[in-house]
Amino acid sequence: MTARIDHAVVSGTFSLDGETHEVDNNIWVVGDEKECVVIDAPHDVEAIMAVVGERSVRAILLTHAHDDHCRVAPALRERANGGQGAPIMLHPAEKPLWELTHTDHLWDVDLADGFEVQVGGTTLRAIHTPGHAPGAVCFHAPALGVVFTGDTLFQGGPGATGRSFSDRPTLEASIRANLWQLPDDTVVHTGHGDDTTIGAEKALLG
Repeated sequence: MTARIDHAVVSGTFSLDGETHEVDNNIWVVGDEKECVVIDAPHDVEAIMAVVGERSVRAILLTHAHDDHCRVAPALRERANGGQGAPIMLHPAEKPLWELTHTDHLWDVDLADGFEVQVGGTTLRAIHTPGHAPGAVCFHAPALGVVFTGDTLFQGGPGATGRSFSDRPTLEASIRANLWQLPDDTVVHTGHGDDTTIGAEKALLG
């Protein structure tokens, strides 16, 4: 079977540095008819499980640990696979942000640059792209021609900086060093908002 990408949007809040904002988050699920991985776990376990359906969840892949991307990760872990659970994977540099939301739970597997996850006959490779957050990771699926960028890269440019644990020069350097190496026609599936392509964003940022 050929791997496919399923998508939904859920609404909730993002809180950091004493501010709270309403946000819509993309949910991305990659896999085939039997198994999948979930990329990010915002807001609503039921909405995520509606996209997963009856499939086995191989892993919960977190692009970073801002609360609007990881809030329901522990609950999703417990719910997945008929209550048998699924591992949460996160870059260890995200620990300070993770602990702002989850004080009683840890993730299960440390992500690192080049870490690969196999699902549904395709491979997702982790690309460490610090800047929006210290352990921010993008997931490249070469066979599908896509990269899932979380809040590292959006339609219209890099993700936000200026909050705790973020740095604009680091983010731009990460994007230039790591994402600009991907083919220009690679579709960028973002953490919020519409898709774009590597080529379109490279033309904007340079």
